[in-house]
Amino acid sequence: MKFRAALVLVCIAALSAAGAHAARTTHAVRIEGMKFIPERLEVATGDTVVWTNRDFLPHSVTAREARVESGDLAPNKSWRFVARKKGEMHYICRLHPVMKGVLVVK
Repeated sequence: MKFRAALVLVCIAALSAAGAHAARTTHAVRIEGMKFIPERLEVATGDTVVWTNRDFLPHSVTAREARVESGDLAPNKSWRFVARKKGEMHYICRLHPVMKGVLVVK
């Protein structure tokens, strides 16, 4: 009887973890016209953000305080980031510091 109860608890935990994982969302940010579009994005912890460079110049996603660095993204290249820490992450393009964005993780 104890084995059956333990098995049920393991199954419930596995289903809960699978459900939480399935609820994660992927968000897109375009880099175009020397801008991050959208410039401000709100996501949940565990969500993925994909920045795609649609510009003709290389760009980066750089948040020094958060120690986040995409490296140089050539035209038509993407970079993925999983938001794990709540708060605001202000970022710039290291190559063109006038380009700014903010990722808000709730």
